[in-house]
Amino acid sequence: MILALVLFILTYVLMISLPKYRAYVAFASAVVFVVLGILPLGQVFSAIDWNVLMMIAGTMGIVNIFIESRMPSRLADLIIRAVPNVKWTIIALSVFAAVISAFVDNVATVLMVAPVAVTIAKKLNISPVPSVIAIAIASNLEGAATLVGDTTSILLGGYANMDFLDFFWMNGRPGMFWVVQIALIAATVTLLVVFRNYRQTIESGELTKVEDYVPTVLLLGTVVLLILASFIPGKPAITNGLICMILLLVGLIYEVVRHKKVAYLQRALLEMDFFTILLLASLFVVIAGIQEAGVIDAIAALFVQMGGNSVFIMYSLLLWASVLLSAFIDNIPYVATMLPVVAGIAAAMNVDPTVLYFGLLSGATLGGNLTPIGASANIMGIGILRRNGFEVKNGEFMRISIPYTVAAITTAYLVLWLIWGIKI
Repeated sequence: MILALVLFILTYVLMISLPKYRAYVAFASAVVFVVLGILPLGQVFSAIDWNVLMMIAGTMGIVNIFIESRMPSRLADLIIRAVPNVKWTIIALSVFAAVISAFVDNVATVLMVAPVAVTIAKKLNISPVPSVIAIAIASNLEGAATLVGDTTSILLGGYANMDFLDFFWMNGRPGMFWVVQIALIAATVTLLVVFRNYRQTIESGELTKVEDYVPTVLLLGTVVLLILASFIPGKPAITNGLICMILLLVGLIYEVVRHKKVAYLQRALLEMDFFTILLLASLFVVIAGIQEAGVIDAIAALFVQMGGNSVFIMYSLLLWASVLLSAFIDNIPYVATMLPVVAGIAAAMNVDPTVLYFGLLSGATLGGNLTPIGASANIMGIGILRRNGFEVKNGEFMRISIPYTVAAITTAYLVLWLIWGIKI
């Protein structure tokens, strides 16, 4: 167990120190776990959650096709036409980014919406930095709302066997979706205060033309089919993954036929985030290795000891520790590691793990908003600004992100406990 723990800590340190190579670090670690016999070779295939990987790959591809259809730009144009000034434009774009991010990857959402904010700022000769920051942190917030909103949500859904509808209504109680919406309202109020002096009027331009609505149908079809799959009893474990991959295949075939170029298929595949897929596949093996060695059980026992057998203290500890840790480390490996720990904690305390799962997801997802490096969407937003000649200082980012995150996570913390914890 000590060897496995040392290898795991070394893996985490290297992933934090070498963020550009973390997938390769995780892969090398997985190989070492197998070579040393900590995880038997025969258990490697079953250790990988293929449903999660297929869901991620499928939704990534469908979102790329959706972005190229220019439908998100048209929706943003419609929003701009409906608001009176810059303050409400920023608020509207942040909420729009949040809504999109409930169904589309956070980074992809920023790629769609941030350029609109930059364009508006150029027209008005103002800095686009505040609005792009608002868009990035809003997209992170809503990633926890649905099964496909973020990689962390997909990880939770796969591990806890949750379906799409479970994020809306589960065991007779409201799910994460409604908790996140209440948190979004609280966080948006803070943005209204932050941007209270942004009163410049704005003129809307021409609406972006959308000539192909098939990608929109594919994205909506993915959501609908995932909902329908929730009602299938005893369905195969890879059902959701197959739905996403089949619709991606349909989309790729359609685009190749439409453009009459096979090269389009190659370009579409190159745009897939294989880095994240390799990272997750490797982490599944690493985590299975430390679980096999007894490390997960030992960590769970330590948490139970710290929590004093109180579900509320345990819930609070998990959520706020996740907030602080996710402000500085990638939440994907963190959540992948902590899910079996949370399951072990719940088993040791003999309680329903749902409130602990949701606390982990909330803290890990929203904590990334505290700092510029806490979430990929933040990094992407800052990168877009840098390419447009704007450098973002940490203080400038945190002036917006900290009140937004504190409002959102405090609200989620209280609402989650009222819904899921108080009846335990």
